[in-house]
Amino acid sequence: MKAKLLLALVSVALTTGTAIAQVKPEDAIKYRQSGYAFMAWNMGRIKQNVEGNFNKDEVVKAANAIQAIANSGMGALYLPGTDKGKGWEESRAKPEIWTDKEKMGKVATEFVKEANEMAKVAAGGDAGAVKAQLGKLGGTCKGCHDDFRVKK
Repeated sequence: MKAKLLLALVSVALTTGTAIAQVKPEDAIKYRQSGYAFMAWNMGRIKQNVEGNFNKDEVVKAANAIQAIANSGMGALYLPGTDKGKGWEESRAKPEIWTDKEKMGKVATEFVKEANEMAKVAAGGDAGAVKAQLGKLGGTCKGCHDDFRVKK
């Protein structure tokens, strides 16, 4: 229930320009951590399907969830003051997210492109194509983590 509420709040905050300005830094960190965790769970669902019994409907649901969050405008949650602090856990965002906007923009654009493609490929129902696209999508996650996320 808490996750549904957070997802709803993120959606509202991202669709109304004034709402995002009113988000406290620690809440913005929670919202973005929740979005990334939800996407990771859905990537895991797809992975289970391509490594086990492939269920197209499950893959489509997971791919559509990833696509929705990827296109939601999560970049708006990188507000001033959210470079440090605690959401559900300490933020692991590197300072380069705020200082290397060109590179961050390219990484984010590539992720959105691959998330959109994942939804298209999932709808086709070809397990091999889904597995290949999952690798491309996962590669965009890794690229962002390598450049913009502090390792634990």
